[in-house]
Amino acid sequence: MTTIASLSAAELGPLYASKDLSPVEVAKDALARIARFEPAINAFVHRDEAATLAMAEASQARWLKGEATGPLDGVPVTIKDNIAVAGWPMRRGTTLASGEPVAEDAPAAARLREAGTVFLGKTTMPEFGWKGVGDSPLTGITRNPWNIGTGPGGSSSGAAACAALNLGCIHLGTDGAGSVRIPAAFTGVVGLKPSYGRVPAWPVSTMGFLAHLGPLTRTVTDTALAMQVIGQPDERDMTALTDRPPDYVDGLQGSLRGLRVAWSPRLGLDVAVDPEIAALAGAAAQVFAELGATVEEAEPGFEDPIETLRTLWSAGAALALREVDAAGRARMDPGLVAVAEHGERIPASSYVEALLYRRNELALLMARFHARYDLLLTPALPLPAFAVGRNTPEHGAYGEDWTRWTPFSYPFNITEQPAVSVPCGLTSGGLPAGLQIVGAFGRDALVLRAAAAFEQARPFARVDEPVEPM
Repeated sequence: MTTIASLSAAELGPLYASKDLSPVEVAKDALARIARFEPAINAFVHRDEAATLAMAEASQARWLKGEATGPLDGVPVTIKDNIAVAGWPMRRGTTLASGEPVAEDAPAAARLREAGTVFLGKTTMPEFGWKGVGDSPLTGITRNPWNIGTGPGGSSSGAAACAALNLGCIHLGTDGAGSVRIPAAFTGVVGLKPSYGRVPAWPVSTMGFLAHLGPLTRTVTDTALAMQVIGQPDERDMTALTDRPPDYVDGLQGSLRGLRVAWSPRLGLDVAVDPEIAALAGAAAQVFAELGATVEEAEPGFEDPIETLRTLWSAGAALALREVDAAGRARMDPGLVAVAEHGERIPASSYVEALLYRRNELALLMARFHARYDLLLTPALPLPAFAVGRNTPEHGAYGEDWTRWTPFSYPFNITEQPAVSVPCGLTSGGLPAGLQIVGAFGRDALVLRAAAAFEQARPFARVDEPVEPM
């Protein structure tokens, strides 16, 4: 049975146009479901129902007058709390931030506002987005709808939880070391990290070239629709691409026949992959052969770039905390403070070496790899979601460093390539697994086309309400 909760962004526009449904009805339904599910998942840091309904009413008036701004007019969205929304606070998961409203939309939020979308609220994240799980001193623990005893991943934690339950159709997140793709894999949704600069950012992230913005959605088409809007240029980001994005939605229709696809079960790294995850991702890779691509097992041939990531990440954390005194740091996530203190000890020459030389070496290696292969497939993560309140799994196979269980994510922040996580099945415990599809820099449209073809061949499983742990 079709319900408002089951509708995608792509399906809402035609229903608005035919007057079979209105943006106000959709907004009220979303707000009612948020009120019902929020106590279980804790996905929001800020909501303003009056503002949400005012945006929905304005959209409804445009549709009734035949003046809709485009296909996303009236579509409900959420925005991660490290992305500025005019009139709302931006606290970044920390109790140290002011609750005062900011004056100006960030570029992606501005483009969504101009497109007529309806803002449902701002979503939770770990403090300053420093880790791949979903707790913070500000909001506590965000939970995974597939099993609320597990976490949704991070740092776009609340965005992923909302996407899984369709509390809004498009959820804007950020990805500095996997922070869109990690939670997408854990919660069974689509999470795209676009090519760096495709989605402008402002204010500038302290993580520099690692930091990407991208959407989390339930469908690939909704991701493409979001990218049409948020991928527009903005003068405030001097590193952003200045061309207009291609028609990502139209590009979803192409065939995969003749593509050269590399399947890499471990990226050539010494990493433990859960057997069920390995089997699900491996079977997903073979679907590309069924779709007409040539699929070969191949490794890119790089060593783990973890030290490059740590240098850039720690220096960025140090910059983020540069004005926080000892009393303030005592109120913060101890793990973040430790990373920042490590960053304070990094020599400038080591930072420049990582930023210029090590990044370029890896990017060049991957450019040459993509001269042979159009796409690279990997598991999105080597494990399913694990217990909340932890930075690493209970069994200790990955040590105490959260980046050890995200080895397939951060290399492609360093290289700035587009990468998407799509659901590829459920484990025996009922938790989602993700397949990562990586393309050469600038080939975002190809990555989305491949994701759409896979989605059509293997439709994604859905969760309709939060599941209690067994």
